[in-house]
Amino acid sequence: MRCWRIAVAALALATTTAVVPAGPAAATGDAQTAGSRSRGSFSLTCERRTETLLTGVTGLAPRQVHWQVPTGTPPAGGWPAVVMFSPSLYSAELAWSATRLLPAGAYYQTATIKALLDGGFAVLTPESHLAGFTFWDTNVPGLDYSIAPDRHFVDDILDEIDEGTFGPIDPGRLAATGMSSGGYMASRMAVSHGGEFQALAIQSASYATCAGPLCHVPGDLPDDHPPTLFLHGRIDPVVPVVTMYPYRDRLDAQGTPTRTVVDPWALHAFLPVAPGEIVAWFRAHDPGAA
Repeated sequence: MRCWRIAVAALALATTTAVVPAGPAAATGDAQTAGSRSRGSFSLTCERRTETLLTGVTGLAPRQVHWQVPTGTPPAGGWPAVVMFSPSLYSAELAWSATRLLPAGAYYQTATIKALLDGGFAVLTPESHLAGFTFWDTNVPGLDYSIAPDRHFVDDILDEIDEGTFGPIDPGRLAATGMSSGGYMASRMAVSHGGEFQALAIQSASYATCAGPLCHVPGDLPDDHPPTLFLHGRIDPVVPVVTMYPYRDRLDAQGTPTRTVVDPWALHAFLPVAPGEIVAWFRAHDPGAA
């Protein structure tokens, strides 16, 4: 057991009864409504390990990756794994422990880690610059991602996966997810690290180079763009949901599998349905799944 729940019934009730149940989604296509809200435990913590990589343009910049593998015996080729990119101004270390009192639904990021580990996926949460208290390079104006520090960091993470640094992981069974700045970074895995990831889950974000309400999705997306799950709050004031739809629609037009989950009452936050939705999506698109 890698994660622990602390049940505090009264506090849990206090943090859930004020939530308005999700209503029907208005988006077209396969958009689904975010449904039931998790209840019960108040605090959730997952055991993790930490590896520091020397990376960047010089190969001398220390960057941490927090990680864990599931309990039990790994498959012959290694565990499938998920790289989870945290939002801006939020350390990836914090993703491994949360309570329901934290803002922006942060509890559900930790719950997603737990669900992934319980579902047989290893989890890696790399830190963005300055120990996670900045943002990812994917959509910084004027910065060429091909030579950006984060490009080197991701390449180094992939190399270390191959080397077994993060335990027995199958490099042919990788997925990526993230929220906000981390969601744009998850999209970047399709744009600049083609063929490395078999599925994406993008939450409260859009295409790799978009930023909040400023968003242009190119007409041609990579032919090998992974199947992509989109999760978004309909009243998100930071990343308007309307910026996500053109990205989804372009993928649909080229035949890339997508799924869209819109919570009509959510702002800029991790959605309560994210743990189940993300695990199910990655399992459905895991090339090594039985």
